[in-house]
Amino acid sequence: MKRIFESAEAPLCFDRESYRCRHTLLGHPALELENLAGVAQRLPADNVFFSSGLLPKDADFDRAHVDHRTGLSLKDTVENMMTSNSYIMLRAPEQDPSFKELFRALLAEVESLMQAQGVGHTAVDPMLYLFIASPGSVTPFHLDRYSTLLMQFRGRKAVHVSPAWDEQVVPAPDLESFVVRSGSRVNYRDTFDATATRYEFGPGDALHIPFVAPHYVKNGLEDVSVSLSIIFNTRETARHLRALRANHALRTRLGRVGYRPVPVNRFLPLDHMKSGVERVVRRARQLLPA
Repeated sequence: MKRIFESAEAPLCFDRESYRCRHTLLGHPALELENLAGVAQRLPADNVFFSSGLLPKDADFDRAHVDHRTGLSLKDTVENMMTSNSYIMLRAPEQDPSFKELFRALLAEVESLMQAQGVGHTAVDPMLYLFIASPGSVTPFHLDRYSTLLMQFRGRKAVHVSPAWDEQVVPAPDLESFVVRSGSRVNYRDTFDATATRYEFGPGDALHIPFVAPHYVKNGLEDVSVSLSIIFNTRETARHLRALRANHALRTRLGRVGYRPVPVNRFLPLDHMKSGVERVVRRARQLLPA
């Protein structure tokens, strides 16, 4: 079976560093604009987010669909992507029949990469995200609670990615609060630009963004951008998530007496211990009567 992602770097860099490669899915019928317009209409409303694409890179990514509405309907937005200065994000398009087989193929490829890296055999909570953006649109600075493989199908874009775990870009307390979905946002800092790598890519290009690596995107001016990502966690990143949640709990409960937990990804045996304790505590809470 032909591989989807073509890169000699993948086994060495996977979930360690960002890297660009090529994908072999150009021309796939699921990614044609005509089909995407139908998918956007068929998906549950909670899976469809759309907003203005003319955002500063330090805007709140998670609230863009609330704070930066265009006043257009979804139908008008889709039909006028070249001129509406809009941004559409579709969560879990694999729910639509046109994406089911594509999702299975991508998942098999991701799990092959995971096995090559030695971070597990089964992807945790895998999902697709689809992005349709007007020329010049910006996806603001943010980071994700999972690993990503992003594929470009139409248009061009520049993606700026900073290394994960750099506390000069995202301090440890901010990262922990973000991971537990406390309502706090991760703020853009000028230190990001000093450390970020800029990737220019177009149709047929793909980009791997590691777990919690900060990034933002600027789409080209020539055409509508269509891109698709598969997101997932590995055995290793799931352990990081649990350790980050444990650190947040320790910092919240003991910070007033001066306790500062060792940041995650500094000392892996300690991370393993925190991860194990967090999992036991969470399961115990689930078993307790309400």
